[in-house]
Amino acid sequence: MNLRRVRAVAHKEWREVLRDRLFFTLAFVLPAMFMLLFGYGLSLDVENVPFAVVDHDRTAASRDYAYRFIGSRYFDFQGYAADERALDPLLRDNRIRVAIVIPPRFEENLLAGRAARVQTLIDGTLPSRAATTKGYVSAINAAASRERLADYLAQRRGLPPEVARARLEPVQLEVRYLYNQSLSSLHSLAAKLVMLILMFVPPLLTAVGVVREKESGSIYNIYASTVSRGEFLVGKLAPYVAISAVNVIVLSMIATLVFGAPFKGSPVFFYAASVLFVACTTAIGLLVSLLVRTQIAATLVTVILTLVPALDYSGFFMPIASLSADGQVMAHLLPAMYYTNIVVGSFLKGVGLESLWLELLVLAGYTLVLFTIGYVLFRKRPRS
Repeated sequence: MNLRRVRAVAHKEWREVLRDRLFFTLAFVLPAMFMLLFGYGLSLDVENVPFAVVDHDRTAASRDYAYRFIGSRYFDFQGYAADERALDPLLRDNRIRVAIVIPPRFEENLLAGRAARVQTLIDGTLPSRAATTKGYVSAINAAASRERLADYLAQRRGLPPEVARARLEPVQLEVRYLYNQSLSSLHSLAAKLVMLILMFVPPLLTAVGVVREKESGSIYNIYASTVSRGEFLVGKLAPYVAISAVNVIVLSMIATLVFGAPFKGSPVFFYAASVLFVACTTAIGLLVSLLVRTQIAATLVTVILTLVPALDYSGFFMPIASLSADGQVMAHLLPAMYYTNIVVGSFLKGVGLESLWLELLVLAGYTLVLFTIGYVLFRKRPRS
């Protein structure tokens, strides 16, 4: 392989990127824009849920119960409603997601030692958020019940309040969250967004860049030149790998500086693994460019081959272990899952080569196979 010819092809491709303003924007601005748009728009945290209260009892006990929700950071109080009929338009128009209905004789039943039933209405159009909201309501209600029972036990038996609470809860659970102590979904999603964008943009740039020469006819100059297949492919893909290597730094800085995601691992290992992943996804773009003849087709095929696997089979939203058996097999056959493990390990867990060497090895093998297939399929003479 003649390095001078490789540099010549790479230099020509770089000049094409600089000359085409739209393509230059696609190369450098699109990844950062995607990172900001997805970062600010995606969140799995369920907080500030709008809710209203219908208080038929209007006693000190009912107000105290309602204020348990009003004072919680998970709920956003929208006011009291007159009755249940007033709740329907609020729920229907998405002005509230939860309604608490406190029945008459609420305080009377509590003072008499009877159960006081409280109705909760939850908007179920978003099932996962509704299930989380139900958990918040249940936790607040359970805390109120424990306090009420502890006060009752303390009065009847003359026990100190802390002793009464210990009697009601003899086994106390203390939870410690590892790796993401604040339980911020954005910290995890910001790191995984690096994977998502690097899975999509490098192959898109490569596929569109190669197919653009097919459309313009300039690729026939390569067919007639003395540049070998290997020299053309390496020179053609090198600028896109270099551009994406720069984007790795930009995306990582946005994840840490803008969205506050912690980075606990080795920067050298992470960057080396990221460049390898970029080479892998660039090879995907090469294969796409060999299958299609128009830039529109290249874009559509790239979206299907990269974004869908990156979202469904990488662990971006759902752990791989939670997928079906077929889904887990699919995840292990695609590179996105392995790089997701590297990203999460580097950002949140602080692990490196000693724990992620297998993922690195798989990505290297994947890259080698893709480049080999691209080399075999590429022909300097177009098929008639």
